[in-house]
Amino acid sequence: MTLRHPVDRGGSERGRFAELAERASHLTSSPLFFTVCLALVALFVAVHLAHLPLDVQLLAGHFLSAVTLLLLALLKNSELRAEHAIQRKLDAVAAALLESHEGQQGGKAAEDLRKAIRLDEET
Repeated sequence: MTLRHPVDRGGSERGRFAELAERASHLTSSPLFFTVCLALVALFVAVHLAHLPLDVQLLAGHFLSAVTLLLLALLKNSELRAEHAIQRKLDAVAAALLESHEGQQGGKAAEDLRKAIRLDEET
């Protein structure tokens, strides 16, 4: 276990968890997943309204708690990655502005900015 920022773990290559978190993030933001969540909540409510045995009600509650905890972990991971990406871009913009203000055109900061905003990849 590490307490470093998720983006700083493992160097420049993405790890298995990063790939899993990205795929899960794409899945959980889909309309299909929202429909599945609605169905789970409806099932949870139906279990309680049907007055099924307490064991079944507890199982349904624990299942929803586990899903919620997993989604919270994925959300936090995505939030930290987005925060780091924004900070990298802001740092690159600030360095390029400073370089431009000092009269240096096309220096290292400009190249870093180009990479940070992925200007080359859009063409």
